[in-house]
Amino acid sequence: MYCILVYDINEKRVAKILKLMRGYLNWIQNSVFEGELSKGMLDELMFKAGKIIHKEEDSIIIYTLQNQKFLDKLSMGIDKSEKTSNFL
Repeated sequence: MYCILVYDINEKRVAKILKLMRGYLNWIQNSVFEGELSKGMLDELMFKAGKIIHKEEDSIIIYTLQNQKFLDKLSMGIDKSEKTSNFL
C-alpha cells in the first residue's frame, strides 16, 4: 500500500523518529514521509514508533492508499526530497 506519514514529535525524540522513518519511507519535507509499505512493514514501523513516542505529547498520522496511481500530488516551491535522495 502507498503511505503518507506525518508527525509532530517533541524535539527530544525527533532524531530517533526521523532515523526510524527514513528506514521505511522516503523523506519528502520536514515531518513528512511517503512510500510503499506492506501491511507487515507498516505494522512493524508503528510498533517501533510506539516505543519511541510519548502518546501524551506526540502524534503520528498515516494516510494509506491501495497504490500510488490513485494519488494526485501537487507541490510548489523547493522539492526537499530530491536533496536527500542520495541518502536513502
